Amino acid sequence: MPRDPKTTRNTAARLGPQRRAADAAAVRAEKVDVCVIGGGVTGAGAALDAASRGLSVALVEARDLAAGTSSRSSKLIHGGLRYLEQFEFGLVHEALTERGLLYTRLAPHLVRPVPFLVPLEAPVWQRAYYGAGVALYDTLATALGHGRGMPWHRHLSKRAVRREFPSLRTEGLHGAIRYYDGQVDDARFVLSLARTAASYGAHVLTSTRVVDLLRDAREVVGVRVKDMESGEEYEIHARTVIAATGVWSDDVSQMFTDRPGLRVRASKGIHLLVPRSAINGDAGLILRTEKSVLFVIPWGGHWIIGTTDTDWTLDRAHPAASAADIEYLLDHVNTILDRPLKTSDIEGVYAGLRPLLSGEDEQTSKLSREHAVVEPMLGLMLVAGGKFTTYRVMAADVVDHAARRLGKVRPSRTADIPLVGADGFQVAWADRSGIARRHGTTVGVVEHLLERYGSLAREVLKLVDENPALGVSLTGAPEYLAAEVAYAARAEGALHVDDVMARRTRISIETPHRGTECVEQVADIMAAELDWDAAERDLEVRHYLARVDAERDSQRQPDDNTADAARLGAADVRIPHP
Repeated sequence: MPRDPKTTRNTAARLGPQRRAADAAAVRAEKVDVCVIGGGVTGAGAALDAASRGLSVALVEARDLAAGTSSRSSKLIHGGLRYLEQFEFGLVHEALTERGLLYTRLAPHLVRPVPFLVPLEAPVWQRAYYGAGVALYDTLATALGHGRGMPWHRHLSKRAVRREFPSLRTEGLHGAIRYYDGQVDDARFVLSLARTAASYGAHVLTSTRVVDLLRDAREVVGVRVKDMESGEEYEIHARTVIAATGVWSDDVSQMFTDRPGLRVRASKGIHLLVPRSAINGDAGLILRTEKSVLFVIPWGGHWIIGTTDTDWTLDRAHPAASAADIEYLLDHVNTILDRPLKTSDIEGVYAGLRPLLSGEDEQTSKLSREHAVVEPMLGLMLVAGGKFTTYRVMAADVVDHAARRLGKVRPSRTADIPLVGADGFQVAWADRSGIARRHGTTVGVVEHLLERYGSLAREVLKLVDENPALGVSLTGAPEYLAAEVAYAARAEGALHVDDVMARRTRISIETPHRGTECVEQVADIMAAELDWDAAERDLEVRHYLARVDAERDSQRQPDDNTADAARLGAADVRIPHP
């Protein structure tokens, strides 16, 4: 009997320790067509784009998939409503096209609609002005053919706003406009991209840092890398190298001196998480501040509040949120809430860096969100800028540039390639009661798994069937199953406790204890999957606890410099220790 193609693809998408070892051996033994540096959304997207065109691909990431900017966004797939005011119609057009593709075809299990209210403080001109903008936004989406499924905007009266968002202050309020955008768990999305690339044959190597470029005269012919787990260095030979390194783009540029690369500036954006009970509302909010846009976004049992937009020149691996950043967000959100939030309401805080293309000394909030591709040396492509939503466009663009060196290469196919977990998702969602019954669990558990893994949720449930002990909830994080930790290590490339806490799950930002109550349990499960001895297991626990302490300390500091120094008090888990 022939094997089910979907089953074969899902098996090929597994990123376990055996696959990592096999991929490392493969890239040492053979020259690849494309070596992609960077495991964020653009790098993973480029790996998928190239591999799905039939090219041989190596994807190398110094830390973990989505360890940088791509796990620290506002968790939105959006067209960029505010860019209409800047007359960035092309950028909005492009982003809305991608939003529609992701929601309807590529990742319906990961991208879902979220409503937003635009409060109106002036009864006439704001309703006309913002209403025209939102109408154009919806019209662009629908006209493109991929906007179906996202509800159209509606104008709301003051009374209707009060019903939909009781916590919103009504003084000076003259109603609101409700519109929809998409929401996504950004880290899990990147993981799905990388796993989909792996299913097309890409070699995915995390904890693999590029330490140098290999050159033949004026041409780049590969990279020298260091395995951050073993300390071993080796070479990967490639016909082309693509650097999708975001705020680390300058580091790649410094590896050669012939021509400058892209000029990228880092803009720090921080977000707070508070419990859903702290604010009474059924939709998100979007408001303008003097420095940025303020979002209040529903996120399961929480609210995400963000963001800031400030220049950052300090440590890029672990950007720190200071007390001043937190105070800024609380001060602004409290101007619109009937019950002010306090620091004691905060469950989690995270900070990320946006890679913005820079030419002059503009304020970061005014720098372009467009992307650019350059070839500063033969065989080396740099791509930077852009936004999470348009990763696929950036990926196709840079692979198109690489294809000019590679000869006859077919066009990008990624507009028609669903990510792993998307195939069969709607059928599984319709049958979620039956799935729960067959696996002896609740419909709520099945819904949680389907919204995180799509049709691959059955693989997680199979682990529980085989080992019922994995069916328990994690201590202090009851929405997550122990099986999810085992699956992260076995099939999702998680190598460290931090990978599970911060990216495979969101325990590090969704719980007041930030993972300290379940770190021992998580380490035990991972130790069993990854064959850690007692010393390795204990080191992982100590590392994670030190990370939490350092982050808490940084968030008590008054400014960026002191916050950065405090955060650096905890070493990166991938730096070898004596």
